[in-house]
Amino acid sequence: MTKPQAERTAILVAGAVIMILTIAAFWLSYAHLASVAQSHGLGSSPVRRWAWPGTIDLFILAGEVLMFRAALRHVTDWWAIGLTVAGSLGSIGLNVAGVGTHAPLLDYVVAAVPPSAALLAFGALMRQVHTLVIEPTPETEPVPEPVTVERAPEPPPVELPAPETGPEEAPEAAEEPSPEPVAVAPSPRPAPSAPAVPPALLDHARKVADTHQAATGTPIDADTLRARLGVPPVLAEAISAQLP
Repeated sequence: MTKPQAERTAILVAGAVIMILTIAAFWLSYAHLASVAQSHGLGSSPVRRWAWPGTIDLFILAGEVLMFRAALRHVTDWWAIGLTVAGSLGSIGLNVAGVGTHAPLLDYVVAAVPPSAALLAFGALMRQVHTLVIEPTPETEPVPEPVTVERAPEPPPVELPAPETGPEEAPEAAEEPSPEPVAVAPSPRPAPSAPAVPPALLDHARKVADTHQAATGTPIDADTLRARLGVPPVLAEAISAQLP
């Protein structure tokens, strides 16, 4: 038996027990009220004697049914609550009062139990009906069957051709012998550059050279120019090189 089936069976059994309890409690309460009516003025009419308890206990039934209707609509029906309370208090009070005065305490308890049990049992019955209507038992969800997925066969591996090997690399060239060191002759030291000749000294040297050539008929040489000007030999050579 599954869990939903067990719950439904328990609800049905509880409902049957509550139904029997409700009928028995109402019957005892109704019969006692009929006895009270017989002892207080309705003994000559059996019909009225058995109809009189209905004017009290039926308020309980009407109030409970209206409360069940209000629960289905998710509202509060104060009239239904009032009818239930009035019928319950009236039934319990009249059942207890019908015992009479100076009776043992247990007689009052026996008289109060049936209407109280009828109230509770009928309320429990309406609760079970409300549960069946508002909260139905969920059905068992079907278990999905496993799905088998067939895999496509894998293609055979493709053999790739081996790469062609190129010609063997030539052995490394033999190392060339390093050339023997060549002795490098030291470069000659450059000759010192000619000193700069001042323009005034160069003009004076030209005049001296012109005078010498006019007197002798030959160009003046460097030694004579040095002696006439009184300059160092290097400067005399530089001046002589610049003369025409």
